Amino acid sequence: MSQFLPVEEQLDLLEKGAAEIIRVSDLRERLEKSRQTGKPLRVKAGFDPTAPDLHLGHTVLVRKLKHFQDLGHTVIFLVGDYTALIGDPTGRSATRKPLTREQIDQNAQTYTDQVFKILDREKTEVRFNSEWLGKLSFEDIIRLAAKFTVSQMLERAEFHARFQNEQPISLHEFMYPLAQGYDSVALEADVELGGTDQKFNLLAGRELQRDFGQPPQIVLMTPIIEGLDGVQKMSKSLGNAIGIHEPPQEMYGKLMSINDELMWRYWTLLTDLRQSEIDQMQAHVTSGALHPMEAKKHLARTIVAGFHGAEAAQVADENWARQFQQKSDDVEGLEELTLTPEALGFDPEKGIRVSKLLTALGLAASSSEADRKIKEGAVRLDGEVVRQSYIPLNGSRPARITARVGKRAKVAVIE
Repeated sequence: MSQFLPVEEQLDLLEKGAAEIIRVSDLRERLEKSRQTGKPLRVKAGFDPTAPDLHLGHTVLVRKLKHFQDLGHTVIFLVGDYTALIGDPTGRSATRKPLTREQIDQNAQTYTDQVFKILDREKTEVRFNSEWLGKLSFEDIIRLAAKFTVSQMLERAEFHARFQNEQPISLHEFMYPLAQGYDSVALEADVELGGTDQKFNLLAGRELQRDFGQPPQIVLMTPIIEGLDGVQKMSKSLGNAIGIHEPPQEMYGKLMSINDELMWRYWTLLTDLRQSEIDQMQAHVTSGALHPMEAKKHLARTIVAGFHGAEAAQVADENWARQFQQKSDDVEGLEELTLTPEALGFDPEKGIRVSKLLTALGLAASSSEADRKIKEGAVRLDGEVVRQSYIPLNGSRPARITARVGKRAKVAVIE
């Protein structure tokens, strides 16, 4: 008897949230062969350690890796320590500034520590592409480069746009898809995962595998997830992200702030529930059997539990209910930030500026957004709605202020 589930049951989980699979028929065929032989698929995803802190948007791809892992396949978490020296040109209108080896090593350690909040460390094959790319001779690199033409490279959207706009393209940037493609050859990958913006690089792997006499890998692309605003992609710089290291209460509150439509997308992309189970839950909401608020609270508990444990998720859930459903600001577990009066625009006669307080706490992306929230009456300080620009600062130190904007709250400790 095969150790693997029937192919259709595997696909119910693997196809969930996938933006594109090249090709589904090939994936089905390879899964069937895996069942017959008892040999797991080798599933690869590469991550250049260019940024040390992950947010939920980064975990969409890692969670899809977990789905393969849960189904019994071999997952390879590839750290692109050599490709990081080039810098992925995806989505860039200019050449990336290269990282130092020290930065790469430090980021790689942080990265791997964070992904094992999702993947099983014992079952994950962690590799570094310096293992094989560092051994290539100059002759090897020339032979590799000969497999692609300049016109093929210029078909890539980023390169095409930069060429048309007469913006510089460094020669080493053309090497990036070659290096990523060669990773697939070195690892003999059956499947490679990547974001939709990685399509050119992922297809390069298929081409090189054919040239090296290997079956071309199946490409599974995951979508770019929207941030809390439901419009722009999740990004810390846009202030619409949820970091995976954020405290449970902060993470829970942010998830409860999303709209109902985005909730279903988060269920699909950020949880391990099968698509058939999500569809059933959505049908219950549509029929009125389940309130959308309960579905959203279930989502928030599920995601928080994944990073902080079930007990922390339950406490966050209870605190949120006391804070917002019972209109109480007496809540444990809120994130606290220590601030100085000077950082908050302190004026001896007026006190501290409310907009600066909100931006310093991360409850508003800018002073103009904070001022707008104040005018809307969406800001509460210590349980009271605040509409003025300044609030007095009491004489005791440290002073504590619980600030709330909509469904999010934090505590400022002013020294």
